[in-house]
Amino acid sequence: MAKHIVGLVGPTASGKTALALALAERHGGTVLCMDSMQVYRGMDIGTAKPTPEEQRRVPHRLLDLCEPRDPFTVTQWLAECEKALSETDRPILCGGTGLYLDALSFRQSFGGAPADEGLRERYKALAAERGRKHLHALLSKADPAMAARLHPNDERRVIRALEVFELTGRSLADFAQKEPDARWTFTLYAVDLPRAELYARIDRRVDDMFRLGLMEEVRALLERGVQRDCTSMQGLGYKETADCLAGRISLPEAVTLIKTRTRHYAKRQLTWFRRDPRIRWLTPQEACALPGRNPF
Repeated sequence: MAKHIVGLVGPTASGKTALALALAERHGGTVLCMDSMQVYRGMDIGTAKPTPEEQRRVPHRLLDLCEPRDPFTVTQWLAECEKALSETDRPILCGGTGLYLDALSFRQSFGGAPADEGLRERYKALAAERGRKHLHALLSKADPAMAARLHPNDERRVIRALEVFELTGRSLADFAQKEPDARWTFTLYAVDLPRAELYARIDRRVDDMFRLGLMEEVRALLERGVQRDCTSMQGLGYKETADCLAGRISLPEAVTLIKTRTRHYAKRQLTWFRRDPRIRWLTPQEACALPGRNPF
């Protein structure tokens, strides 16, 4: 029998976390965090990670999975999520990383992509000579979408993605054939806030992050040896704050940049999730009433 998953998705600052907490408390669920930045340990304020008090209220999974200096891929998140689902009776997926939801929802194959054995052997030789990280760096430049999905140690798939890009000039993702994963069924919700209200919430969140100590959090990460070019440090709020600490921009400039870029990110999230016909978009009033019903 397929396991049923309740999901709260949508743009940043739309109220997903509060709604997930209310549902989990009312119906005995476990929150599975679907956020590509909340996987990093020590990155709490800038990622709006559920607070220790919130984590005490209901069980949470898929937080703090790796160190900020380590690469972390969609494939790794999917493996962790599948493990959590196997150990959870009433999972509540909560987050705004649409790529993670797609990875969980669909099995993908790339059978239609062209192949060239000679080209593949050349990349294998390059891996033996220069190392797997060198190949992954090449893929990051050529096909960043696939590089984000693949761990540097996944040599076979990294080579396949490089091979397809060199042959076609296109991402391996373009050749993906998706089939729904029959292991899961979904009931998905998103809160449909007026755009002005969403942007006002984003602005307040950014102000709160600095009030709660975002500068100190970023300084501590840098002092621990987390490099500014790490993937984790490219997250919204971290790159700008690191630039501020380095004297490249002022604090008011950093705050303004974070607010602007977060709004742009929210627009991209809305575009991504609007195309998913499974999602029911709730008015704020409907969202408030949701915990009163059992969605499982």
